[in-house]
Amino acid sequence: MPELESAWLILAQEGDSEAFAKVVEVHQSAVYNFCFRMLGDPYEAEDAAQETFIRAYKAIKSYDRTRSFSTWILSIAAHYCIDQLRRKKIQVTSMEDQPYLEIRDPGPNPESVLSMREDQQRIRSLLNVLSDTDRAAIIMFYWYEFSYEEIANSLGLSLSAVKSRLHRARARLAKTWSERKGSVFGLERQTYGSPAV
Repeated sequence: MPELESAWLILAQEGDSEAFAKVVEVHQSAVYNFCFRMLGDPYEAEDAAQETFIRAYKAIKSYDRTRSFSTWILSIAAHYCIDQLRRKKIQVTSMEDQPYLEIRDPGPNPESVLSMREDQQRIRSLLNVLSDTDRAAIIMFYWYEFSYEEIANSLGLSLSAVKSRLHRARARLAKTWSERKGSVFGLERQTYGSPAV
């Protein structure tokens, strides 16, 4: 953790709201992106990120500075998002259903923009098949590079449960990817008049 951020955290724990605002600036993008990957809706993700920082502000005095602040804040976000998903019993929506979402700074190449958009749609669709906790574990591991121990601490799981969940989630994602890829190819074969295998 950078020295300046450490100083802000100390001041925030002493009640300095301006110092906490600076910490928020550093982490707001990561928290929002995590919430978006969990919830799949930009407005819900914005609300969830705001609620995460409100909860963090209220609990800042209990933050242990020997732990990574990023791990601590993302665990708050994870618990909040899991609670929201369980309460509402909603599935993460596909990005295909949100045509108004644009990729930030896509660059001049339309083909690469389309390719990035398609990749995001595939990932969003794949994440939909996972349970809330498995989705959080996968996002923490692959997007935020959390260790098994950090995931276990964040989600209140044992180390073996994290390893098991990640293994099972990867297998489920691979199976779903394979099934979807096969069905797309099946449609293509039928479209061109060749017999489906």
